[in-house]
Amino acid sequence: MADSGGTDEHDKKDDVERSKSEGKELTKEEKQRLRKEKKQQKKHKEKKDDKASQESGKENKSASSAAAAPQLPTQTVKVVKRLPEHIQVDNPEVLKKLAKKLERQQTPVHGATIKIPLRSDYGYKVSLFSHLHQYSRKAPLTQQLSIPSTVIHPAVVRLGLQYSQGIVAGSNARSVALLHAFKQVIRDYTTPPNEELSRDLVNKLKPYISFLNQCRPLSASMGNAIKFVKKEISNIPTQCKEEEAKSKILNCIEWYINDKIILAAKAIAASAIEKISDEDVILVYGCSSLVNHILFEAFEKRRKFRVIVVDSRPRLEGREALRRLVQRGISCTYVLISAVSYILPEVSKVFLGAHALLANGYVMSRVGTSQIALVAKAFNVPVLVCCETYKFCERVQTDSFVSNELDDPDDLIVTRKGKTHLENWQEVPSLGLLNLVYDVTPPDFVDLVITELGMIPCTSVPVVLRVKNVDQ
Repeated sequence: MADSGGTDEHDKKDDVERSKSEGKELTKEEKQRLRKEKKQQKKHKEKKDDKASQESGKENKSASSAAAAPQLPTQTVKVVKRLPEHIQVDNPEVLKKLAKKLERQQTPVHGATIKIPLRSDYGYKVSLFSHLHQYSRKAPLTQQLSIPSTVIHPAVVRLGLQYSQGIVAGSNARSVALLHAFKQVIRDYTTPPNEELSRDLVNKLKPYISFLNQCRPLSASMGNAIKFVKKEISNIPTQCKEEEAKSKILNCIEWYINDKIILAAKAIAASAIEKISDEDVILVYGCSSLVNHILFEAFEKRRKFRVIVVDSRPRLEGREALRRLVQRGISCTYVLISAVSYILPEVSKVFLGAHALLANGYVMSRVGTSQIALVAKAFNVPVLVCCETYKFCERVQTDSFVSNELDDPDDLIVTRKGKTHLENWQEVPSLGLLNLVYDVTPPDFVDLVITELGMIPCTSVPVVLRVKNVDQ
């Protein structure tokens, strides 16, 4: 059937061609056949052109990808960094850059070059946090320094040792101690000949900051304080005398401590007291100096309330908060974080401190804070975060993995009489102890942030940062 149909169509085409050659007029049926054939030929050509264009496009893409591939060693390809360089500890190239940076910050002393040592990591790390530093308190960085000939100021060496051993802890305490150390450095500073104070003093502070960062990673509040000090030093005019310039810088540092930390705490306490009513049961976590100050002020204002102090291992900072509150005569209850879900039904408000407030509204604080905020949200208990604006940070973070701090893993070992099962954990190559310092709390779990500017939601952090940048 198919063969007979094909021969009929072929015969019809031959008849049309004969009639054309003989000059005869075509019938209507023959004209319609010609039109259909022309349309089919056009469609066939268009399909061929589309296929050819698609094949040429594929060839161009393959050629462009081959051209973009690093065929030659001289070609460089832009790669998106997965992490900032200062926390890519698992990358040997980044460690080499850090070592070179520390070498550049060395200065000649008595014909020899004294450099800042590179602190080595300690123990096996969990794979998710292998890009972070993990140090041991048993091997502080000061052991590798020759104190008489080092370029590091003694006040900075002492402060770094206090940081690494946990003697100075807390965002406010660390920031105030850093600024006081800088004041001592500036007092002892003398401008070298043929140098400007505004440039040389900033370069003088760089090895000190690198040393402190290796003793313990700098907090967000410390970073903001360092930026302020550098900015004030750079603004000193060249014609200003040395003693006058040093006094200006010292006054600016004293103003920063007084205005951004001390007076800010008083303003926050005045606003937070309005949220504390009689017969309230307030839950606090850890030992926040700002939250303790608020509770002290509320107790002095004759507010009748009770405090539940929640604590967690291994730091057990809540014991220090409990001791301070009990000394003032405030009624307290002490529980561990594992029992927070049992104690929350009787809680009326949750007051939390903050390590930093990020630009996306997330609250960075002591590890365990997000768990307490989550459980409080489940029980419909309001969560109030108390934080000074100098802790506001332009960094954006949504998890605790990318940017965090690892503390000494030996702190997790329970020291009791006799031997513990984790005593020689370093000898087990597949065993890693994780001692996280911070976590981040989503803004959905925080009802209010109390600052010296007033009570704001977490989403207003970018507005505060924008206003601060305009003022500066």
